[in-house]
Amino acid sequence: MQLHISPSLRHVTVLPAKGVREFIKVKVGSRRLSYRMVFYTLLFFTFLLRFVFVLTAVDTIDGQIKCSTIGCLKKLGPSMLGKNHQSTVPEVIYRVLEDPSGNYDMPEGSDANIPQTLDDFVSSLKGSNRPDAKTFAIKLKSMLTLLEERTRKAKIQEYLYRHVASSSIPKQLNCLALQLANEHATNANARLQLPSPELVPTLVDNSYFHFVLASDNILAASVVATSLVYNSLRPDMVVVHIITDRKTYSPMQAWFSLHPLNPAVIEVKALHHFDWFAKGKVPVLEAMEKDQRARSQFRGGSSAIVGNNIEKPYVIAAKLQAMSPKYNSLMNHVRIYLPEMFPSLNKVVFLDDDLVVQTDLTPLWDIDMNGKVNGAVETCRGEDKFVMSKRFKSYLNFSHPLISKNFNANECAWAYGMNIFDLEAWRNTNITQNYHYWLEENLKSDLSLWQLGTLPPGLIAFHGNVHVIDPFWHMLGLGYQENTSMADAQSAAVIHFNGRAKPWLDIAFPHLRALWTKYVNFSDEFIKSCHIRPS
Repeated sequence: MQLHISPSLRHVTVLPAKGVREFIKVKVGSRRLSYRMVFYTLLFFTFLLRFVFVLTAVDTIDGQIKCSTIGCLKKLGPSMLGKNHQSTVPEVIYRVLEDPSGNYDMPEGSDANIPQTLDDFVSSLKGSNRPDAKTFAIKLKSMLTLLEERTRKAKIQEYLYRHVASSSIPKQLNCLALQLANEHATNANARLQLPSPELVPTLVDNSYFHFVLASDNILAASVVATSLVYNSLRPDMVVVHIITDRKTYSPMQAWFSLHPLNPAVIEVKALHHFDWFAKGKVPVLEAMEKDQRARSQFRGGSSAIVGNNIEKPYVIAAKLQAMSPKYNSLMNHVRIYLPEMFPSLNKVVFLDDDLVVQTDLTPLWDIDMNGKVNGAVETCRGEDKFVMSKRFKSYLNFSHPLISKNFNANECAWAYGMNIFDLEAWRNTNITQNYHYWLEENLKSDLSLWQLGTLPPGLIAFHGNVHVIDPFWHMLGLGYQENTSMADAQSAAVIHFNGRAKPWLDIAFPHLRALWTKYVNFSDEFIKSCHIRPS
């Protein structure tokens, strides 16, 4: 059967197999249109809307496009919908769909009359009391609005579950820490000095390649150090400085004592080993304490974030992610004190504990920093618009005059996680003091200058002191971008599982997790006894 709409738009010609011409007239509103033309037009319109909903729902709720299903339908173009001088779609349909006031919404208490599925909607068209165009459009708009809201709630619920999962400590990691702590107490080989006395001079020797890792996650730190040394072309010239907290120090030392990464040099130190790193001497400690008190007093936690009915789900997801304990951990603030922690070193590469090194990183020492302090990858340019679209406005609150007066909202952001720090140049700046100043200002402003995390104050403190390096060195998003291809991930020097889906969690993306698990020895007695498995 072929459908032909005449240029006059007064009738529709249907040519069945036998070629019999059939006309059936029906009146819709004040216009006389072919019954078949109206039915097929509305049916096409229904399927088109379903197509648009499926096409845009996931992207819309993740914030990748700036329109709702109905809004996107309008933006597809008048010609696609037939809205031109020869349109067969009654104008009232466009008027209902384009009206933002809610004048055409279904009356309150009439939810039962809203079709729940496309089949329900089509069935309502086939009933004895066929609706006019306006009723058709109102019902269609209500159905799509209902579907959008359900999808939004489901997505937010997924984000909440992921937030809870990512904020907890897996029992396997807790088991590993407890077993290693016991080993440290009972086994002298687990208490070896790291590094051995004859290698201590390398810790301050600037001819070596010095890497700093701050972590309270033993398994994660092991993967970073192992992947770094394994892929180095000069492992005998690599020094890894691991900084941890008091409670993790003994198990961390036990792990690296029993799992040496020769010929690289490994140092394990806890924050309490730095005499000056104490309350009253380090402003960030007081700032964190005030920050936690203020947040508990003025913020409603995850329930308030999820309960917001206005913000897009991707914004809610970002706020939930920022609430992760990792982003308010002292380990995340340690990097701002690198010049004081390593007073004899000129340059270090700082590594987060949720990344994997896939190539030799020693060429980073050959990069000319042009007098800048921080070598980092920009995060506003790249093919992946979801990950590489971050500017200052993504992190800072430009509705606050203190932010808008001092910074440019469209300035490109950069990534924490794999950074080259020129400590010699840093000591000639006031970067650390600026960091403290803005932490205090954020507290004075009722925590309204930025969301949780250390990147926003870092963007401010290092402003004007960042040297952009090639994005090859640092690929981001593996903890929240499932669509990252294996080919792209394998071609990066460092892959970063920033986001909720950490590779040591059950919520990790399976195909990407394999890039991390390849550096875990699952036959190790501690790994096996704690039931840590590849998947």
